[in-house]
Amino acid sequence: MKITALRARDVRFPTSREMDGSDALNLGDYSAVYVTLETDGPHTGYGLTFTNGHGTEIGIAAARAFERLVVGRELEEITADFRGFYHRLTQDPQLRWIGPEKGIVHMTLGAVLNAIWDLWARREGKPVWKLLADLTPQQTVDCVPFMWITDALTPDEALAILERHAPTRAGREVEMRRDGFPAYTTSTGWLGYPDEKVRRLCREAMAQGFTHFKMKVSADREGNLRRAALMRSEIGPGRRLSMDANQCWDVGEAIEQVKALARFDPWWIEEPTSPDDVLGHAAIARAIAPIKVATGEMCQNRVIFKQLLQAGALGYCQVDACRVGGVNEVLAILLLAAKFGVPVCPHAGGVGLCEYVQHLAIYDYIALNPSIENRYCEYVDHLHEHFVHPVRVVNARYQAPLEPGYSIEMKAASLDAHEYPGGSVWRG
Repeated sequence: MKITALRARDVRFPTSREMDGSDALNLGDYSAVYVTLETDGPHTGYGLTFTNGHGTEIGIAAARAFERLVVGRELEEITADFRGFYHRLTQDPQLRWIGPEKGIVHMTLGAVLNAIWDLWARREGKPVWKLLADLTPQQTVDCVPFMWITDALTPDEALAILERHAPTRAGREVEMRRDGFPAYTTSTGWLGYPDEKVRRLCREAMAQGFTHFKMKVSADREGNLRRAALMRSEIGPGRRLSMDANQCWDVGEAIEQVKALARFDPWWIEEPTSPDDVLGHAAIARAIAPIKVATGEMCQNRVIFKQLLQAGALGYCQVDACRVGGVNEVLAILLLAAKFGVPVCPHAGGVGLCEYVQHLAIYDYIALNPSIENRYCEYVDHLHEHFVHPVRVVNARYQAPLEPGYSIEMKAASLDAHEYPGGSVWRG
């Protein structure tokens, strides 16, 4: 099956109108660079990378830059040497100048590679999590880019991790099909929501079975304390409350803010400072223990994750499905987290991210980290109605998707209405 065309569309949703997604640094419109891979066979591949409105057009240009490297390739040729294909895209002697492996080009690479994984899974008639779970340990290792991380994880070590848990995979797959993967909710705590809306959403989420909630915090210390008191009073002492600063603090400020918030028993503090500041995260982690640091949604590649883990800076690994280089690089990060014994709690929220990361969380549990203790997958109740196969969360658990692919295909009507700037949602 040959890839015959790569299409990219700028798709935006006006979430800023209701303050959905509002945090200390962001108030945008949930958007995506939406990639379609057409073939000469019966299947089409779909992928996207999440953006926040303005600048999505840059991602469209980046997606088109990969066209010459992807179109004309046979799917079987790619999957037979997936690591080599990954490196051909990331180490292209001209494209790598605007990286390497970071920034908008790398994010858009995630959309392209995820579309290839979607295409592969569709051809095999499996959801992506099942496609991954059915690969042999050696086949999985052969998909992983180890460049720049072998001082922390070698191919032999990765193979040993996969082989160690292979005999018990089947039982965990049955469990995931039956019970699903635990979710926590961010929908209750957006920074721009009024108090009464926060109270109402907390009560609704508790009625739906959620036991782990997340709130946004900012540079406003008194505002943080007031809102934390509000949420803790609603959810009570027996449920978990995590906090997310979205990178708005310097290192010293982060330590002071978290110590002030400690009275509300936060489970973790997320993105307390710049996502590139490995040593800063390590300093914060030491100073606020036993409260944990969680980060990863803005980490640009596996190298930053490697360093965070080596430095003891990461209590929870929040890998994003498309900030890094698609499933291939996510596999490297999941394996690093497994080696260092750090729980993976994938980042979700923005358009399509919940659809993506349910596959990653389920696969991680089946193949790499056979425990769900202290492991959650983020859930935000926005925009799922635009997907052909939206996520299903029952009693605060992601239900394992069964349809072939990566669950990221969007409805044609939704694409047409929300394409920017010509869609009906944006005209006028």
